[in-house]
Formats: sequence, structure tokens, C-alpha cells
Amino acid sequence: MKLPRRSSIAVLLATVLALAGCAGSTIDVAATITITNIATGWFDAGVTGGTNKLVPSASFTVTNGGSKALGALQVFSVFRFVGESEELGSSMVILAGADALGAGATSKQLTVRGVWGFTGQQPRAQMLMHRSFKDARVEIFAKYGAGQFTRLTEVPIRRQILTQ
Repeated sequence: MKLPRRSSIAVLLATVLALAGCAGSTIDVAATITITNIATGWFDAGVTGGTNKLVPSASFTVTNGGSKALGALQVFSVFRFVGESEELGSSMVILAGADALGAGATSKQLTVRGVWGFTGQQPRAQMLMHRSFKDARVEIFAKYGAGQFTRLTEVPIRRQILTQ
């Protein structure tokens, strides 16, 4: 009779440990993660439907200022026109595996782009000066483990053409 009871305890213990692992740990993302080396502009997305296309773009690095290695940090970026809530596109980057952030580590340069932007017949540089052109911004959020996404920064998209 002792053997089944030990087996039940072992199964219960294994289940509890498995569920605890699924819950994931959290960190204070706002205090631990910083976004640096930010560069923005309008990416030359080529010709679409016979017109030139520009989409908002941002490149940045992510730094783990904490003392704990982060196995799977999610970084979410949203592009919007200034003063508007409609999205021009969003992007999710997961820093995991070889790209995971160790304690005090900084990621490689990450680049994210919107899907929607501007199209026109005129040369790309002139598109930025057109009276219908609207400025845009990017908001960058991060999440680790079971925590919620935390807004880390918002920056304007510069009126410059990017080719890479």
C-alpha cells in the first residue's frame, strides 16, 4: 500500500512542478529593459502597382540591465500616424535561443517596419515633402514570461529615406 501512495505523491509533485513552469516568471520590464541606438526613417519598399512605396521603419537595440538572463523576451512595435490610433503595421521580435539576452547584455540591431505607408508617382524624396504626407511614430513594448506588455518608448519617424 505504501508504493501506490508514493506514486500518487510523485505524480502530484510532478504535476505541480510542471504547472509552475508553465506560469513563467516575470521581471519589472520598465526597470530592466532599455531600448537604445534608435534610428528611424521611411524605408524604400520599391515599386508597388506602378508607384513608389515608402513604409515607416525603426532600428534599435535592446539591453537587459538586470542580473538575470532572459530566455525569451518579446519585443512588439506598433507604427501609427502622429495623432491617430490606426496602425500602419506592427512587428513582433522574440529574443530567444542564440539571440536571448544574458544579464547585462545588448541585442544585435533589430529592424522593424510597417506594412502601410505612402505610394506615389513622384521621386521618393519628393514624397516626403508632399502636402498629403503625414508624420508617423513607433511605439515599442516588451514582455517577459507571464507579465503584460510594457510600453518602453515612443519615437517619431524621421523624414528621411532608408534603403536598408
